[in-house]
Amino acid sequence: MTMQATIESKLTSALNPEILEVINESHMHNVPDGSESHFKVVAVSKDFEGKMLIARHRMINEALSVELDGSIHALSLHTMTPDEYFKKAGKVADSPECLGGSKA
Repeated sequence: MTMQATIESKLTSALNPEILEVINESHMHNVPDGSESHFKVVAVSKDFEGKMLIARHRMINEALSVELDGSIHALSLHTMTPDEYFKKAGKVADSPECLGGSKA
């Protein structure tokens, strides 16, 4: 199973999301072709209702603790309730270009 599929599976189980996007952004960084180390997650779940942003991120970090201790180098999180998502019309910030490694 790919890392992207693992993230999707674990977050689906942990959050019961209405919307879940897991985007491999490794190609935007100074890593070998085919890497799965940098991800952007857009998670929309009723489980986030009444929770501060840090609590939402902790829920995801807990679900992905094994992967965060190993293969995942960077994880950009966009966590919203369904109402928040629809108020933003589903828009989330673009990830910045990598400035690390030899790309600096």
